[in-house]
Amino acid sequence: MRIGELSRRTGVSERALRYYEQQGLLTSERTAGGHREFGEAAVDRVVCILELFAAGLCSSKIAQVLPCLPGQGGRERASEELVAGLLDERDRLDRAIRDLRRSRGVLDEVIREARGARPAGRRRPEPAAPAAVPGGE
Repeated sequence: MRIGELSRRTGVSERALRYYEQQGLLTSERTAGGHREFGEAAVDRVVCILELFAAGLCSSKIAQVLPCLPGQGGRERASEELVAGLLDERDRLDRAIRDLRRSRGVLDEVIREARGARPAGRRRPEPAAPAAVPGGE
């Protein structure tokens, strides 16, 4: 399939697909006219690349990981250095998740307080008039 078809099927721009190829994440054959031709497996490869980017990996790390993924045709065993880098990345995500949960908790508390102070759709009651003092005017 040509690059435009791969772009349509994956939702990834042609420019990004050319970048993936430049970075060694994706390969194509060239036609006699110089057009890129991708095999059917390129669709799954692009989806995998997107997932790895979403996991926080950079393109150079993805290039190291792909040959270690059997589902992507990889047959290599990950180096200890690569595994250590992936574990570091997972730790970074765990910290970010903790921070986001803490932020959500703060926001939940603000919402509770804001609702308690002035429930939506209702006005605060007017202060009561002072009670009459017996014998006074």
